[in-house]
Amino acid sequence: MSVPAVIPEQRPTAGESFMREAWRQVWAGRVARMCLAVLAVFCLAALWGEASHAWYAWRDVTPPWQVQDLGACYLAPGAAHWLGTDGLGRDVFLRLVQGARIAFQVGVVSSLIAIPIGVLLGCLGGYFGGRTDDVVVWISTTFASIPGLLFVLAIAMVVGKGLLGVFLAIGLTTWVGVCRLIRAEVLRQKERGYVRAARALGFSHGRILFRHILPNVIHVALVSFTLRFPAAIGTEVFLSFLGIGAQGQPSWGTMMSSARLRLWQGMWWELAAVTMAIFAVVLAFNLLGDALRDALDPRLRAARE
Repeated sequence: MSVPAVIPEQRPTAGESFMREAWRQVWAGRVARMCLAVLAVFCLAALWGEASHAWYAWRDVTPPWQVQDLGACYLAPGAAHWLGTDGLGRDVFLRLVQGARIAFQVGVVSSLIAIPIGVLLGCLGGYFGGRTDDVVVWISTTFASIPGLLFVLAIAMVVGKGLLGVFLAIGLTTWVGVCRLIRAEVLRQKERGYVRAARALGFSHGRILFRHILPNVIHVALVSFTLRFPAAIGTEVFLSFLGIGAQGQPSWGTMMSSARLRLWQGMWWELAAVTMAIFAVVLAFNLLGDALRDALDPRLRAARE
């Protein structure tokens, strides 16, 4: 009679357990759940807007949010047009969805540019110190001393009008804060006992930095993402409002720029819809960032334990 082999139980690692516990704490908060629901709605709207944009571009036809109907200008919200129409008879709801697509594009792409730069430079400067840290501090101080808005406008004008210039302008000007936060955390972590033990065992600098220190400071990058995202959206809205951002697309900034001209005549729905959308996204990200910080910060976690 053969004895069946006993398969050892696979237990989650410390990192997996920590992330599960952090997610459980975030989900336990009512405000955090409401923020996640709001962001999920806008994310789905952005995905639907991206799919529809690609579909109409592939078919090479004019999308419905660009179709002008001068006989339906400034219609108030109703059954036919949920959020009314603008001065050219275009549906405000469809344009608002496309604006969410552009806003999330800018938030994701610019954060993917800024956060890796800030994390890499912050880790190198904080861990190695000396001349490496001096170079990192000099670079970050130089970028921080340049007026942010002027720097964004300069990059956008050099690259050219459009989303590419917005991506690069926001991504290359918002990494300084992330770099400083990561550097401060790495300076604190590299004096901890586990780093000294890793050095005593002869581990390489790369392994100590990216496999031991980085997991203990990554919560700073996650929280920074929730803060950088709405800031990037606000910058894109401002650039598009000035006519430098998205070109030929219904960005929230261009919608605000056109809606403000008719506000004094009582056509309030377009400006109100865009303002409420920006307010909801920014507020949800900020509140979610606070919840993530409370759940992921090791100092707060140790205090709770």
